[in-house]
Amino acid sequence: MATRVNEQESIPVSKVQRAAKFFSTGAKVGGNYVKHYAKKMVNPALEKESLHQENAEDIYKSLSQLKGSALKVAQMMSMDKNLLPRAYQDKFTMAQYSAPPLSYPLVVKTFRQYFGKAPESIFDTFTKSAVNAASIGQVHQATIKDLVYAVKIQYPGVGDSVSSDLKLVRPFALRLLNMNERELDHYMAEVEEKLLEETDYELEIQRSREISEACSHIPNLFFPKYYDEFSSERIITMDWIEGNHLKEWLETNPSQELRNQVGQALWEFYHHQVHNIQQVHADPHPGNFIVKEDGVLGIIDFGCVKVIPEDFYKGYFSLIKKDLLINEDELNQIFFGLEFISEKDTPKEQEYFKSVFKEMISLLGKPFHVDRFDFSDDDFFEQIFALGDRISNDKMFKNSRQARGSRHGLYVNRTYFGLYNLLNQLGAEVETTKPDWLK
Repeated sequence: MATRVNEQESIPVSKVQRAAKFFSTGAKVGGNYVKHYAKKMVNPALEKESLHQENAEDIYKSLSQLKGSALKVAQMMSMDKNLLPRAYQDKFTMAQYSAPPLSYPLVVKTFRQYFGKAPESIFDTFTKSAVNAASIGQVHQATIKDLVYAVKIQYPGVGDSVSSDLKLVRPFALRLLNMNERELDHYMAEVEEKLLEETDYELEIQRSREISEACSHIPNLFFPKYYDEFSSERIITMDWIEGNHLKEWLETNPSQELRNQVGQALWEFYHHQVHNIQQVHADPHPGNFIVKEDGVLGIIDFGCVKVIPEDFYKGYFSLIKKDLLINEDELNQIFFGLEFISEKDTPKEQEYFKSVFKEMISLLGKPFHVDRFDFSDDDFFEQIFALGDRISNDKMFKNSRQARGSRHGLYVNRTYFGLYNLLNQLGAEVETTKPDWLK
Protein backbone atom coordinates (compact mmCIF):
# COMPACT_ATOMS: atom_id res chain seq x y z
CA MET A 1 0.00 0.00 0.00
CA ALA A 2 1.26 3.47 -0.83
CA THR A 3 2.57 5.62 2.02
CA ARG A 4 1.75 9.26 2.52
CA VAL A 5 5.48 10.13 2.25
CA ASN A 6 5.56 9.56 -1.53
CA GLU A 7 2.26 11.25 -2.32
CA GLN A 8 1.96 14.26 -4.59
CA GLU A 9 0.16 17.34 -3.32
CA SER A 10 -0.50 18.75 -6.80
CA ILE A 11 -0.13 18.08 -10.53
CA PRO A 12 1.08 20.68 -13.05
CA VAL A 13 -2.18 21.19 -14.96
CA SER A 14 -1.72 24.21 -17.25
CA LYS A 15 0.08 23.90 -20.60
CA VAL A 16 2.75 26.36 -19.41
CA GLN A 17 3.44 24.42 -16.18
CA ARG A 18 3.61 21.10 -18.04
CA ALA A 19 5.83 22.51 -20.81
CA ALA A 20 8.19 23.97 -18.18
CA LYS A 21 8.49 20.51 -16.59
CA PHE A 22 9.34 18.93 -19.96
CA PHE A 23 11.92 21.59 -20.79
CA SER A 24 13.64 21.31 -17.40
CA THR A 25 13.79 17.52 -17.89
CA GLY A 26 15.22 18.01 -21.39
CA ALA A 27 17.89 20.27 -19.89
CA LYS A 28 18.74 17.60 -17.28
CA VAL A 29 19.00 14.93 -19.98
CA GLY A 30 21.23 17.27 -22.03
CA GLY A 31 23.37 17.82 -18.92
CA ASN A 32 23.67 14.07 -18.44
CA TYR A 33 25.00 13.74 -22.02
CA VAL A 34 27.56 16.53 -21.39
CA LYS A 35 28.70 14.80 -18.16
CA HIS A 36 28.91 11.44 -19.95
CA TYR A 37 31.09 12.76 -22.80
CA ALA A 38 33.33 14.66 -20.35
CA LYS A 39 33.90 11.39 -18.43
CA LYS A 40 34.45 9.55 -21.74
CA MET A 41 37.32 11.88 -22.64
CA VAL A 42 39.08 10.72 -19.45
CA ASN A 43 37.95 7.08 -19.86
CA PRO A 44 37.36 6.19 -23.56
CA ALA A 45 36.12 2.67 -22.61
CA LEU A 46 33.16 4.12 -20.67
CA GLU A 47 29.89 2.46 -21.73
CA LYS A 48 26.57 4.31 -22.10
CA GLU A 49 24.86 2.27 -19.35
CA SER A 50 25.30 4.90 -16.61
CA LEU A 51 24.08 7.63 -19.02
CA HIS A 52 20.95 5.56 -19.77
CA GLN A 53 20.40 5.01 -16.03
CA GLU A 54 20.61 8.72 -15.21
CA ASN A 55 18.39 9.71 -18.14
CA ALA A 56 15.82 7.03 -17.34
CA GLU A 57 15.72 8.16 -13.71
CA ASP A 58 15.27 11.86 -14.62
CA ILE A 59 12.69 11.25 -17.37
CA TYR A 60 10.65 8.81 -15.27
CA LYS A 61 10.67 11.14 -12.26
CA SER A 62 9.31 14.02 -14.36
CA LEU A 63 6.72 11.96 -16.21
CA SER A 64 5.54 10.46 -12.91
CA GLN A 65 4.82 13.93 -11.57
CA LEU A 66 3.02 14.96 -14.76
CA LYS A 67 0.95 11.71 -14.93
CA GLY A 68 -1.28 11.20 -17.94
CA SER A 69 -0.30 10.75 -21.56
CA ALA A 70 3.41 11.33 -21.06
CA LEU A 71 3.62 8.57 -18.45
CA LYS A 72 1.38 6.33 -20.57
CA VAL A 73 3.76 6.67 -23.55
CA ALA A 74 6.65 5.63 -21.24
CA GLN A 75 4.60 2.61 -20.16
CA MET A 76 3.92 1.67 -23.80
CA MET A 77 7.61 1.98 -24.67
CA SER A 78 8.59 -0.32 -21.78
CA MET A 79 6.42 -3.08 -23.28
CA ASP A 80 8.29 -3.01 -26.60
CA LYS A 81 11.43 -4.45 -25.09
CA ASN A 82 13.54 -4.31 -28.24
CA LEU A 83 13.01 -0.56 -28.64
CA LEU A 84 14.76 0.75 -25.54
CA PRO A 85 17.99 0.25 -23.59
CA ARG A 86 17.38 -1.93 -20.50
CA ALA A 87 17.67 0.99 -18.03
CA TYR A 88 14.62 2.66 -19.64
CA GLN A 89 12.65 -0.59 -19.84
CA ASP A 90 13.19 -1.32 -16.15
CA LYS A 91 12.33 2.20 -15.02
CA PHE A 92 9.38 2.79 -17.37
CA THR A 93 7.83 -0.57 -16.46
CA MET A 94 7.11 1.02 -13.07
CA ALA A 95 4.55 3.25 -14.82
CA GLN A 96 2.37 0.16 -15.17
CA TYR A 97 1.38 0.06 -11.54
CA SER A 98 3.60 2.04 -9.22
CA ALA A 99 3.59 5.74 -10.09
CA PRO A 100 3.60 8.15 -7.09
CA PRO A 101 -0.05 8.58 -5.95
CA LEU A 102 -1.92 11.81 -5.32
CA SER A 103 -2.60 13.00 -1.79
CA TYR A 104 -6.04 12.54 -0.22
CA PRO A 105 -7.20 16.21 -0.41
CA LEU A 106 -6.97 16.02 -4.24
CA VAL A 107 -9.04 12.81 -4.21
CA VAL A 108 -11.70 14.51 -2.06
CA LYS A 109 -11.73 17.48 -4.43
CA THR A 110 -12.49 15.17 -7.40
CA PHE A 111 -15.31 13.46 -5.47
CA ARG A 112 -16.86 16.78 -4.49
CA GLN A 113 -16.74 17.90 -8.13
CA TYR A 114 -18.69 14.85 -9.40
CA PHE A 115 -20.81 13.76 -6.42
CA GLY A 116 -21.00 16.91 -4.30
CA LYS A 117 -19.63 15.03 -1.27
CA ALA A 118 -16.47 13.44 0.07
CA PRO A 119 -15.80 9.66 -0.32
CA GLU A 120 -16.44 8.97 3.38
CA SER A 121 -19.96 10.35 2.99
CA ILE A 122 -20.66 7.75 0.25
CA PHE A 123 -18.81 4.65 1.50
CA ASP A 124 -18.57 3.09 4.97
CA THR A 125 -14.79 2.92 4.59
CA PHE A 126 -12.41 4.43 2.04
CA THR A 127 -8.60 4.11 2.10
CA LYS A 128 -7.00 7.54 2.37
CA SER A 129 -3.89 6.30 0.57
CA ALA A 130 -4.07 4.78 -2.93
CA VAL A 131 -3.53 1.03 -3.06
CA ASN A 132 -2.36 1.34 -6.66
CA ALA A 133 -1.27 4.28 -8.83
CA ALA A 134 -0.59 4.18 -12.58
CA SER A 135 -0.40 6.64 -15.49
CA ILE A 136 -4.00 7.85 -15.88
CA GLY A 137 -5.48 7.27 -12.42
CA GLN A 138 -5.12 5.65 -9.01
CA VAL A 139 -7.18 3.06 -7.12
CA HIS A 140 -8.58 3.18 -3.59
CA GLN A 141 -10.37 0.41 -1.72
CA ALA A 142 -13.83 1.15 -0.30
CA THR A 143 -16.62 -0.81 1.44
CA ILE A 144 -20.36 -0.59 2.01
CA LYS A 145 -21.45 -3.30 4.46
CA ASP A 146 -20.03 -6.59 3.10
CA LEU A 147 -19.29 -5.32 -0.39
CA VAL A 148 -15.69 -4.36 -1.22
CA TYR A 149 -15.07 -1.95 -4.10
CA ALA A 150 -12.13 -0.77 -6.16
CA VAL A 151 -12.55 2.96 -6.87
CA LYS A 152 -10.44 4.34 -9.73
CA ILE A 153 -9.98 8.11 -9.75
CA GLN A 154 -8.53 9.94 -12.75
CA TYR A 155 -5.78 12.46 -12.12
CA PRO A 156 -6.91 16.10 -12.53
CA GLY A 157 -6.18 17.66 -15.92
CA VAL A 158 -5.18 14.39 -17.62
CA GLY A 159 -8.01 14.45 -20.19
CA ASP A 160 -7.35 18.08 -21.13
CA SER A 161 -3.59 17.68 -21.60
CA VAL A 162 -3.41 14.68 -23.98
CA SER A 163 -2.76 16.61 -27.21
CA SER A 164 -0.31 19.14 -25.77
CA ASP A 165 1.56 16.40 -23.81
CA LEU A 166 2.07 14.30 -26.93
CA LYS A 167 3.62 17.29 -28.72
CA LEU A 168 5.96 17.76 -25.76
CA VAL A 169 6.89 14.08 -25.46
CA ARG A 170 7.71 13.91 -29.19
CA PRO A 171 11.43 14.88 -28.93
CA PHE A 172 11.99 12.22 -26.23
CA ALA A 173 10.16 9.62 -28.33
CA LEU A 174 12.21 10.46 -31.45
CA ARG A 175 15.48 10.11 -29.58
CA LEU A 176 14.56 6.99 -27.58
CA LEU A 177 12.66 5.06 -30.27
CA ASN A 178 15.13 5.50 -33.11
CA MET A 179 12.21 6.41 -35.43
CA ASN A 180 12.16 8.97 -38.17
CA GLU A 181 9.68 11.87 -37.93
CA ARG A 182 7.38 10.51 -40.66
CA GLU A 183 6.90 7.23 -38.79
CA LEU A 184 6.29 8.96 -35.47
CA ASP A 185 3.73 11.39 -36.92
CA HIS A 186 1.96 8.52 -38.70
CA TYR A 187 1.35 6.76 -35.39
CA MET A 188 0.86 9.74 -33.07
CA ALA A 189 -2.71 10.36 -34.32
CA GLU A 190 -3.65 6.79 -33.39
CA VAL A 191 -1.96 7.10 -29.97
CA GLU A 192 -3.74 10.41 -29.33
CA GLU A 193 -7.15 8.94 -30.23
CA LYS A 194 -6.62 5.97 -27.90
CA LEU A 195 -5.33 8.12 -25.03
CA LEU A 196 -8.34 10.45 -25.29
CA GLU A 197 -10.60 7.38 -25.12
CA GLU A 198 -8.71 6.18 -22.03
CA THR A 199 -9.60 9.38 -20.19
CA ASP A 200 -13.33 8.82 -20.90
CA TYR A 201 -14.35 6.61 -17.98
CA GLU A 202 -17.98 6.38 -19.11
CA LEU A 203 -16.80 4.86 -22.40
CA GLU A 204 -14.54 2.50 -20.43
CA ILE A 205 -17.48 1.21 -18.36
CA GLN A 206 -19.53 0.66 -21.52
CA ARG A 207 -16.71 -1.30 -23.21
CA SER A 208 -15.93 -3.21 -20.01
CA ARG A 209 -19.50 -4.50 -19.91
CA GLU A 210 -19.63 -5.29 -23.65
CA ILE A 211 -16.39 -7.28 -23.71
CA SER A 212 -16.97 -8.93 -20.30
CA GLU A 213 -20.34 -10.18 -21.52
CA ALA A 214 -18.94 -11.34 -24.88
CA CYS A 215 -16.15 -13.28 -23.11
CA SER A 216 -18.16 -14.58 -20.12
CA HIS A 217 -18.19 -18.17 -21.52
CA ILE A 218 -14.37 -18.49 -21.40
CA PRO A 219 -13.14 -20.73 -18.53
CA ASN A 220 -10.94 -19.34 -15.73
CA LEU A 221 -11.68 -15.67 -16.39
CA PHE A 222 -13.31 -13.25 -13.96
CA PHE A 223 -14.77 -9.83 -14.74
CA PRO A 224 -15.79 -7.35 -12.03
CA LYS A 225 -19.23 -5.75 -11.86
CA TYR A 226 -19.41 -1.97 -12.38
CA TYR A 227 -21.52 0.43 -10.28
CA ASP A 228 -23.04 3.41 -12.13
CA GLU A 229 -24.30 5.07 -8.95
CA PHE A 230 -20.68 5.47 -7.73
CA SER A 231 -19.12 6.23 -11.13
CA SER A 232 -18.80 9.33 -13.33
CA GLU A 233 -16.72 10.56 -16.27
CA ARG A 234 -13.61 10.67 -14.03
CA ILE A 235 -14.40 7.99 -11.39
CA ILE A 236 -15.06 4.24 -11.86
CA THR A 237 -16.30 1.99 -9.07
CA MET A 238 -16.17 -1.78 -9.56
CA ASP A 239 -15.88 -4.99 -7.54
CA TRP A 240 -12.62 -5.43 -5.69
CA ILE A 241 -10.82 -8.58 -6.91
CA GLU A 242 -8.83 -10.32 -4.20
CA GLY A 243 -5.54 -11.69 -5.55
CA ASN A 244 -2.11 -10.74 -6.87
CA HIS A 245 -0.87 -8.91 -9.93
CA LEU A 246 0.77 -11.32 -12.35
CA LYS A 247 4.31 -10.44 -11.25
CA GLU A 248 3.51 -10.95 -7.54
CA TRP A 249 1.63 -14.18 -8.30
CA LEU A 250 4.66 -15.60 -10.14
CA GLU A 251 6.78 -14.86 -7.06
CA THR A 252 4.60 -17.37 -5.13
CA ASN A 253 6.08 -20.08 -7.40
CA PRO A 254 2.81 -21.49 -8.82
CA SER A 255 2.77 -24.95 -10.42
CA GLN A 256 3.26 -25.40 -14.17
CA GLU A 257 -0.34 -26.58 -14.35
CA LEU A 258 -1.59 -23.27 -12.91
CA ARG A 259 0.75 -21.25 -15.17
CA ASN A 260 -0.66 -23.08 -18.18
CA GLN A 261 -4.21 -22.52 -16.91
CA VAL A 262 -3.69 -18.76 -16.62
CA GLY A 263 -1.87 -18.72 -19.97
CA GLN A 264 -4.70 -20.60 -21.70
CA ALA A 265 -7.28 -18.20 -20.26
CA LEU A 266 -5.23 -15.27 -21.61
CA TRP A 267 -4.90 -16.84 -25.06
CA GLU A 268 -8.66 -17.63 -25.26
CA PHE A 269 -9.55 -14.12 -24.05
CA TYR A 270 -7.53 -12.48 -26.83
CA HIS A 271 -8.49 -15.07 -29.45
CA HIS A 272 -12.21 -14.43 -28.91
CA GLN A 273 -11.86 -10.65 -28.94
CA VAL A 274 -9.69 -10.44 -32.07
CA HIS A 275 -11.36 -13.10 -34.21
CA ASN A 276 -14.97 -13.06 -33.07
CA ILE A 277 -15.83 -9.57 -31.88
CA GLN A 278 -13.00 -7.64 -33.57
CA GLN A 279 -12.48 -5.23 -30.72
CA VAL A 280 -9.71 -5.95 -28.30
CA HIS A 281 -8.34 -5.01 -24.86
CA ALA A 282 -5.17 -3.49 -26.37
CA ASP A 283 -3.21 -2.91 -23.16
CA PRO A 284 -1.92 -6.34 -22.10
CA HIS A 285 0.57 -5.38 -19.40
CA PRO A 286 0.87 -7.16 -16.02
CA GLY A 287 -0.81 -4.33 -14.08
CA ASN A 288 -4.14 -4.98 -15.83
CA PHE A 289 -4.54 -8.55 -14.59
CA ILE A 290 -5.09 -10.03 -11.16
CA VAL A 291 -4.71 -13.76 -10.46
CA LYS A 292 -7.06 -15.13 -7.81
CA GLU A 293 -5.98 -17.87 -5.40
CA ASP A 294 -7.51 -20.62 -7.57
CA GLY A 295 -5.65 -19.48 -10.71
CA VAL A 296 -8.66 -17.63 -12.15
CA LEU A 297 -7.63 -14.50 -14.03
CA GLY A 298 -9.33 -11.17 -13.23
CA ILE A 299 -9.41 -8.51 -15.99
CA ILE A 300 -9.52 -5.04 -14.46
CA ASP A 301 -8.96 -2.35 -17.08
CA PHE A 302 -10.68 -1.74 -20.42
CA GLY A 303 -9.51 1.83 -20.93
CA CYS A 304 -7.59 0.99 -24.10
CA VAL A 305 -9.75 -0.91 -26.62
CA LYS A 306 -8.88 -1.16 -30.31
CA VAL A 307 -11.72 -1.72 -32.77
CA ILE A 308 -10.22 -3.72 -35.69
CA PRO A 309 -11.56 -2.76 -39.15
CA GLU A 310 -12.68 -5.76 -41.24
CA ASP A 311 -10.38 -5.05 -44.22
CA PHE A 312 -7.33 -4.66 -41.96
CA TYR A 313 -8.24 -7.86 -40.08
CA LYS A 314 -8.54 -9.94 -43.27
CA GLY A 315 -5.29 -8.66 -44.80
CA TYR A 316 -3.22 -8.92 -41.62
CA PHE A 317 -4.28 -12.42 -40.62
CA SER A 318 -4.21 -13.82 -44.14
CA LEU A 319 -0.43 -13.15 -44.03
CA ILE A 320 -0.17 -15.18 -40.80
CA LYS A 321 -1.31 -18.40 -42.49
CA LYS A 322 1.35 -21.11 -42.28
CA ASP A 323 1.23 -21.92 -46.00
CA LEU A 324 0.92 -18.58 -47.72
CA LEU A 325 -0.89 -19.90 -50.80
CA ILE A 326 -1.73 -16.49 -52.27
CA ASN A 327 -0.82 -15.48 -55.81
CA GLU A 328 1.48 -12.50 -56.36
CA ASP A 329 -1.33 -10.11 -57.39
CA GLU A 330 -3.38 -10.87 -54.26
CA LEU A 331 -0.27 -10.59 -52.10
CA ASN A 332 0.57 -7.18 -53.58
CA GLN A 333 -3.01 -6.05 -52.93
CA ILE A 334 -2.68 -7.04 -49.25
CA PHE A 335 0.69 -5.28 -48.90
CA PHE A 336 -0.72 -2.10 -50.45
CA GLY A 337 -3.85 -2.36 -48.26
CA LEU A 338 -1.76 -2.71 -45.09
CA GLU A 339 0.42 0.23 -46.25
CA PHE A 340 3.64 -1.84 -46.12
CA ILE A 341 4.35 -0.68 -49.69
CA SER A 342 3.03 2.17 -51.82
CA GLU A 343 3.02 3.56 -55.35
CA LYS A 344 5.86 5.90 -54.32
CA ASP A 345 8.23 2.91 -53.88
CA THR A 346 10.69 1.83 -56.56
CA PRO A 347 10.43 -1.86 -57.63
CA LYS A 348 13.57 -2.55 -55.53
CA GLU A 349 11.97 -0.93 -52.44
CA GLN A 350 8.74 -2.87 -52.97
CA GLU A 351 10.62 -6.18 -53.11
CA TYR A 352 12.69 -5.30 -50.04
CA PHE A 353 9.74 -4.22 -47.85
CA LYS A 354 7.60 -7.17 -48.95
CA SER A 355 10.33 -9.63 -47.97
CA VAL A 356 10.93 -7.90 -44.60
CA PHE A 357 7.26 -7.80 -43.62
CA LYS A 358 6.71 -11.40 -44.78
CA GLU A 359 9.59 -12.46 -42.53
CA MET A 360 8.28 -10.40 -39.62
CA ILE A 361 4.69 -11.64 -39.86
CA SER A 362 5.82 -15.24 -40.40
CA LEU A 363 7.87 -15.01 -37.18
CA LEU A 364 5.05 -13.41 -35.18
CA GLY A 365 2.69 -16.04 -36.63
CA LYS A 366 4.73 -19.01 -35.34
CA PRO A 367 2.33 -19.76 -32.44
CA PHE A 368 -0.52 -19.91 -35.01
CA HIS A 369 1.32 -22.55 -37.07
CA VAL A 370 1.15 -25.28 -34.42
CA ASP A 371 -1.54 -26.76 -32.17
CA ARG A 372 0.39 -26.01 -28.97
CA PHE A 373 3.13 -23.46 -28.34
CA ASP A 374 5.62 -23.24 -25.49
CA PHE A 375 6.01 -19.52 -24.68
CA SER A 376 8.81 -20.23 -22.21
CA ASP A 377 11.06 -20.62 -25.29
CA ASP A 378 13.33 -17.56 -24.97
CA ASP A 379 14.89 -18.30 -28.38
CA PHE A 380 11.62 -17.30 -30.04
CA PHE A 381 11.75 -13.90 -28.34
CA GLU A 382 15.45 -13.47 -29.14
CA GLN A 383 14.58 -14.00 -32.82
CA ILE A 384 11.86 -11.32 -32.60
CA PHE A 385 14.21 -8.84 -30.91
CA ALA A 386 17.06 -9.60 -33.33
CA LEU A 387 14.76 -9.03 -36.31
CA GLY A 388 13.50 -5.77 -34.74
CA ASP A 389 17.09 -4.58 -34.21
CA ARG A 390 18.10 -5.53 -37.75
CA ILE A 391 15.14 -3.71 -39.29
CA SER A 392 15.39 -0.55 -37.19
CA ASN A 393 19.08 -0.19 -38.11
CA ASP A 394 18.63 -1.00 -41.79
CA LYS A 395 19.41 1.85 -44.19
CA MET A 396 16.37 1.10 -46.39
CA PHE A 397 14.11 1.59 -43.36
CA LYS A 398 15.94 4.62 -42.00
CA ASN A 399 15.91 6.38 -45.38
CA SER A 400 12.31 5.47 -46.20
CA ARG A 401 10.38 8.46 -47.53
CA GLN A 402 7.19 7.32 -45.80
CA ALA A 403 5.91 5.51 -42.71
CA ARG A 404 5.43 1.75 -43.09
CA GLY A 405 2.33 -0.10 -42.01
CA SER A 406 -1.29 0.85 -41.36
CA ARG A 407 -1.88 2.82 -38.18
CA HIS A 408 -4.33 0.05 -37.18
CA GLY A 409 -1.34 -2.25 -36.90
CA LEU A 410 0.14 -0.21 -34.04
CA TYR A 411 -2.27 -1.48 -31.37
CA VAL A 412 -2.82 -4.91 -32.94
CA ASN A 413 0.96 -5.54 -32.96
CA ARG A 414 1.24 -4.11 -29.47
CA THR A 415 -1.54 -6.44 -28.29
CA TYR A 416 0.24 -9.53 -29.62
CA PHE A 417 3.67 -8.43 -28.39
CA GLY A 418 2.13 -7.80 -24.96
CA LEU A 419 0.25 -11.13 -24.95
CA TYR A 420 3.33 -13.11 -26.01
CA ASN A 421 5.35 -11.29 -23.37
CA LEU A 422 2.88 -12.16 -20.61
CA LEU A 423 2.81 -15.80 -21.72
CA ASN A 424 6.62 -15.83 -21.72
CA GLN A 425 6.69 -14.43 -18.16
CA LEU A 426 4.24 -17.16 -17.16
CA GLY A 427 6.40 -19.79 -18.88
CA ALA A 428 3.10 -21.17 -20.19
CA GLU A 429 2.46 -23.78 -22.84
CA VAL A 430 -0.93 -23.20 -24.43
CA GLU A 431 -3.22 -24.69 -27.02
CA THR A 432 -3.20 -21.99 -29.69
CA THR A 433 -6.82 -22.01 -30.79
CA LYS A 434 -7.49 -20.13 -34.02
CA PRO A 435 -10.36 -19.56 -36.44
CA ASP A 436 -10.96 -22.38 -38.97
CA TRP A 437 -9.91 -20.22 -41.93
CA LEU A 438 -6.47 -19.69 -40.36
CA LYS A 439 -5.73 -23.38 -39.81
